[in-house]
Amino acid sequence: MMDAHLDALARRVGEHLQARHWRLATAESCTGGWVAQVVTAIAGSSAWFDGGFVTYSNEAKQRLLGVPSITLARHGAVSEATTAAMVRGTLERCGTELALSISGIAGPGGGSPTKPVGTVCFGWGKAGEAPRTATCHFKGDRESVRRQAVIHALETLLAHYP
Repeated sequence: MMDAHLDALARRVGEHLQARHWRLATAESCTGGWVAQVVTAIAGSSAWFDGGFVTYSNEAKQRLLGVPSITLARHGAVSEATTAAMVRGTLERCGTELALSISGIAGPGGGSPTKPVGTVCFGWGKAGEAPRTATCHFKGDRESVRRQAVIHALETLLAHYP
C-alpha cells in the first residue's frame, strides 16, 4: 500500500501542516482509512495528525459524523453534499484546523449510470470556513481507484490551504 510516491506526499503534507501549526483529521469511506494509514506511517505525525474516522456505512456517517439523514436520502453517500457534511462533522468532533473527507465507488460493483465505478467525492475544510468539495472519476481496479483518491485528497489539501 505504501510506496515512495505516497511516502513523499505524506511527508510534504506533514511539513506543510507543521510549518503552520495545523492539525489534520480525516473522514474516509471508500478508502477505508488509507489516508490515515499513509500519514501515520510518517514518524512524528502525531504532531500534525489528530485522527480519522472510517465511516463506511450511511449509519456510521450519521452516528459518528452527524451527517444528516436528509442529505444521504437526497444526494446519496457518494455526493459532494455528503463529503461537505463529513468535513463539518470531523472538524466539530476533532477540533482540528483542517479536515478532509472521501466517499466513492471503488468497484468492482456498486456503480450506476449516474455514478459509475470510479466516482469519488471529496471534501476539505478549514475551521471557520465553508468546506470545499469536488468529484473525480478515476479509472482502474478497486485498489487503483482508492490509491488515486488518497493522492488526490492529499495533493488538493496542499493546493487549497497554502
